[in-house]
Amino acid sequence: MGYLTLAGAIAAEVAATTAMKYADGFSRLWPSLLTGLGYVVSFLLLAQTLKTLSIGTAYAIWSGVGTATIAVLGLLLFGEALTLVKVVGILLIVGGVVVLNLGGAH
Repeated sequence: MGYLTLAGAIAAEVAATTAMKYADGFSRLWPSLLTGLGYVVSFLLLAQTLKTLSIGTAYAIWSGVGTATIAVLGLLLFGEALTLVKVVGILLIVGGVVVLNLGGAH
């Protein structure tokens, strides 16, 4: 169940961060409200996740997968350039999450 709530926390955080881009500096009401709601839901689900998963594992996955997903969405939704540096960065994030999980998972 912990990984399911973690997946929900990641999805809510990604939705909130994406909405923040559309909120235009919090000058647009609906994307701004979605940003706030998404972060509240994300933290609530992350808190539930911490009941069953270690904090290091949960946070590494939450932040790493969220960051990598937002980087990819930046490419797909907002036309950001795909550079070698971005590809290496995403691979390092994913690799770091894997290494943390291999080194600390029980």
